[in-house]
Amino acid sequence: MSTDSIGATPGLGLMLTGASAREEVELARRAEAAGFEVALEWEFFHRHAYVRLAAVAEATSRIRIGTGIANAFTRSPLLHVTAALDLDELSGGRMVLGLGSATRRMNEEWWGVPFSAPAERMEELCHLLRAAFAASQGGGFAFPGKHWKLHIPAFARPNAARGQIPLWVAAVNRGMVAAAGRAADGLLGHPLATRRWHREVTLPTLASAAESAGRASSACRLIPIVVTSIDVDPARARREAKQQLAFYLSTELYHTILDLHGARQVGLACQAAMRRGDLAAAGEAVPDGLLDEMAIAGTPDEARAALLRWREIAPLVVCYAPNAGIPPERVRANHELILATFASHS
Repeated sequence: MSTDSIGATPGLGLMLTGASAREEVELARRAEAAGFEVALEWEFFHRHAYVRLAAVAEATSRIRIGTGIANAFTRSPLLHVTAALDLDELSGGRMVLGLGSATRRMNEEWWGVPFSAPAERMEELCHLLRAAFAASQGGGFAFPGKHWKLHIPAFARPNAARGQIPLWVAAVNRGMVAAAGRAADGLLGHPLATRRWHREVTLPTLASAAESAGRASSACRLIPIVVTSIDVDPARARREAKQQLAFYLSTELYHTILDLHGARQVGLACQAAMRRGDLAAAGEAVPDGLLDEMAIAGTPDEARAALLRWREIAPLVVCYAPNAGIPPERVRANHELILATFASHS
């Protein structure tokens, strides 16, 4: 499997948003059985993507596995390299390494690490990782970069499954999108990114940045992460999707997407409600039109129609069952419906 083949053909991914690590392992098994293309683990202050993904690797045999996303700057680059190589070996060459910068507040207040020049550092990190993966075949490793200077003459990984592992970068704003275009194999689109944002900002920026780096315009593929909420009661499905979007909209960094739609006031309303601790009110501030641009929400038939609209943007779409303020049993029910609704469409 070449590094640029993932995401080139129609498929579905699933973000593993279970209530526990064990539940997510079982969810990945079931996604594989339903024909999904990729299962992604994510990180937050209370969960470790690489640890969970190791269990997923052992429990599955066909589905691609990946981090969607691992925090790029809270580990030394070599820790990303060795974790990805271990996971690629355990999975028989099914690993995708997805990285994201996270926000300044997350880096500084949650993990206690400095935060600067995120797009520039992410681009350099991609080059470093590629060089390290290539060096795993033998010959030692050295990287004289601006942000990282590594020298390991004895570096090798004799049992590496592949000489390269696909790199996906999570990006929202233009600077990080351009960095991904110049250096990554895929861009993981944020759940707040609308189809219009991807058409008018993400895809053109990716193509021009790739060409500026001497790559093919399609070298970095868009893989959108799409909040997906399905229920026989469409009102409930839409309400829960809006809550998840509102949770993200409390972060002003993402409001550039709203600016494209002339909807900055939506983000401000979500922020104000979240400061009061009122997630329900924050969700109510998200208008229906914006919801339909950002998410897949409604009955199974409505969800299948919405997926087709997303497929016009990118062949591979990652479904993300909302969990902000939603009881675990409802998250489980949503996963059941996502798998059942899209089993024949993946």
